[in-house]
Amino acid sequence: MTDSPTAPPERTPGTPSDADARAALAAVRTEVAKAVVGQEGVVTGVVVALLCGGHVLLEGVPGTAKTLLVRALSASLSMSSGRVQFTPDLMPGDITGSLVYESHSGGFAFRPGPVFTQLLLADEINRTPPKTQASLLEAMEERQVTVDGTAHRLPEPFLVAATQNPVEQEGTYPLPEAQLDRFLLKLVVPLPPRETEVEVLARHAAGFDPRNLAAAGVRAVAGPQDLAAARAAVARVHVAREVVEYVVDVARATRTAPSLRLGASPRGATALLAAARAWAWLTGRDYVVPDDVKAFSLPVLRHRVQLRPEAELDGASVDAVLESVLAGVPVPR
Repeated sequence: MTDSPTAPPERTPGTPSDADARAALAAVRTEVAKAVVGQEGVVTGVVVALLCGGHVLLEGVPGTAKTLLVRALSASLSMSSGRVQFTPDLMPGDITGSLVYESHSGGFAFRPGPVFTQLLLADEINRTPPKTQASLLEAMEERQVTVDGTAHRLPEPFLVAATQNPVEQEGTYPLPEAQLDRFLLKLVVPLPPRETEVEVLARHAAGFDPRNLAAAGVRAVAGPQDLAAARAAVARVHVAREVVEYVVDVARATRTAPSLRLGASPRGATALLAAARAWAWLTGRDYVVPDDVKAFSLPVLRHRVQLRPEAELDGASVDAVLESVLAGVPVPR
C-alpha cells in the first residue's frame, strides 16, 4: 500500500503547524503522567478521542484514578471543564439546565447546567437511572440541549469523559445500547501492577496531593487552536481502499461470530476508521496501516458488541472474542 502525496495546506497566521499540534498533544500525555502513574494506554486513548471529536467511557473498579486522569487532562488543556457526580437521585435538569423563574423580569429564563462546558467529567455515570443517563444523549450526539422546545448549542470542542464502575457492583444501572454507541471508545482502567502501585504510594509519601494538580506541576500545554489544527491534520491522513475494506471486514466478522448475539454496526466501523486515522497521525504518519486498525479495535468495539448468554456461561469475555475475530480476518498486504 502506498499513500498519495498531498500538497501542504495553507495556514493562517497563528495557526499551529502539524508538527506543533502533534507536539502539543504529546505534551498533554506527559502532563497527565505527572499525576497518573502507569496508565499510558488509557491516556493515549483519551487523546485519540479528543482528536476524533468523540466521547470516552472509562471503566474500572473504584480507586484506579479514573477521575484523577480526567481532571489531569482538563488541567493540561486550556479548555473549560465541569464535573457531574451521578447519583440515583440525579435529575435530567441537573445536567442539562432548566427554566428558572426570574422575579425581576416576571418570566422564565434558561439557566445552563454543567453540560455547558468543553470537557465534561461524568463521574460514575452508571449509578443513575436510565432516564437521567438519557439526558446526555442529545448533548453527546447533536452538541446541543433542547429545553422547552428551544435548542441551546454547546461550546466547541465538546467531550464527555464518563467513568463507570463494573456493572457487577451494587447500585449500578447498565447503560442502554443507544447511549453506549455514542461513546467512541471504552477504555478499561486496570488495577496497577505491584511496581506501579509502589510508585503511586511513594508519590503520596513524598507529598503528592491529588486535589492539588498545580502543586504536582500539571500545567496547560495545549489549547483549542492546537486541537483544531490537529483535527484538520487527522482529516488529511490517507486511507487506502484496502484498509477501508479491512475495517469493514472486521466489523462484519463481529456480526457472524458464534459467541456474539450483537455485532458492530456501520457506526462502529466508522468509529474504528476515525480512531485508526487519529492514531496514525499521532504516531507521525500521514497514512493508515492495518496495525492502526488492530490497535483500536478493542476500545472501539468492546462496548458495541454483546455476548450470547451461553458464551457468558462458558466464561467467555468480550475482549477475548474480539481478539479471536481479529485473528480470523485476513490482513491486507
